[in-house]
Amino acid sequence: MPQLKYEQIAEDLRTRIANGEFGPGDLLPSGRDLAEQWAVSRATVVKAYDTLRSDGLVVARQGSGFTVVDTPVARPAGHRRAGSTRIAGGAPYRRLGTPDRTAPPPHVADALGLKPGVEALRRVRVVLLDDGDAGTLVTAWFPPSVADAAPRLAERGPIREGTTHYVRRETGRRPVEGIDTLTVRLATAEEAEILGIDLPAAVAVLLHTAIDQDHRPLVCEEGITPAAVFETVERYPME
Repeated sequence: MPQLKYEQIAEDLRTRIANGEFGPGDLLPSGRDLAEQWAVSRATVVKAYDTLRSDGLVVARQGSGFTVVDTPVARPAGHRRAGSTRIAGGAPYRRLGTPDRTAPPPHVADALGLKPGVEALRRVRVVLLDDGDAGTLVTAWFPPSVADAAPRLAERGPIREGTTHYVRRETGRRPVEGIDTLTVRLATAEEAEILGIDLPAAVAVLLHTAIDQDHRPLVCEEGITPAAVFETVERYPME
């Protein structure tokens, strides 16, 4: 399906930010300039910027327009329903270590459709609570087919446009289905140290697998949250 005009504008700005033309805190082109450049109405440009704001990529500055965010946000694993936004449920985070390639644990390898011993690209982050403490430890695993085609996944720095947009731009693959599996277990010693909790401690484990349009796994994320701060609320019709 061809992109709508506002989607084209948003994607162009997203690409320019990803390529370093605009850095954190930089002022982006005005609505008037973009409307003239793309021969569209100001309302179309506003819709493009609203899309980027929902992605957590830009913020509105009163009296000056839109700027690139200084601190990117990330979401805990899962809950990626269609229509959800990156900024909804997103929070500041810190990256742990440098992305590397290693064989994932059996349950992740199974979710990714990998044979035992096959290495995947691992990216680890800690999503922070409002007070700055560790909230959720998230390990993202990308199969070789994705990691090989999207080399920036192996870089330590943040991918400001978000990994989903970046992977789609590099590979043409996009998530169309998510599988979330929630379990509860005791934290390991390493997890407890990272999350700042005392053992023994229960943690909620959410395993999220994104499936692309050709029914192939794109990524598997495992989010580990201390039971003391874990909460999930669903609202749904009953008639």
